[in-house]
Amino acid sequence: MDERDVRLLKAISELETGSPERLHEATGIPVSTIHYRLSNLREEGIITNDRYDVDLEELGLGVTVLVEVHADYQGSYESFADRLLTVEGVTNVYFTMGETDFIVVARLSSSEMVERLIAEFEQLEGVERTDSTFVISAIEERDALQSYSLETLLEELADE
Repeated sequence: MDERDVRLLKAISELETGSPERLHEATGIPVSTIHYRLSNLREEGIITNDRYDVDLEELGLGVTVLVEVHADYQGSYESFADRLLTVEGVTNVYFTMGETDFIVVARLSSSEMVERLIAEFEQLEGVERTDSTFVISAIEERDALQSYSLETLLEELADE
């Protein structure tokens, strides 16, 4: 990955589009080069989809719950995480260090769904207990690339 790739990824994050024309306007990189580079970034697995973001509040999935999962499981943590992902509403699973084994993020429609979510976790073999936190308000949810300056991204990610 070089400087142009990093600039493209940053522009995609900020503009929330993969439109080659809009990316050209933002970066000055020729449209034909953008097409080529986006194709390469997809082949490399860096770009995984076409980024059609959905407003989950408007959709009706406005309840966000963070669940700490304390577990005693057999096998790999990846296999156990896969079981956590089978619970409807779970969007992210993180394997962590410390007293908590996993942190799970779920997007739900109501407190009744939260009850169902916790009940399903408690039914999973290996789950010892859970601690749940309701998110009252999302101050900001942003793409990881939006949290960095272009200079830092270039310094950390672009090949010399």
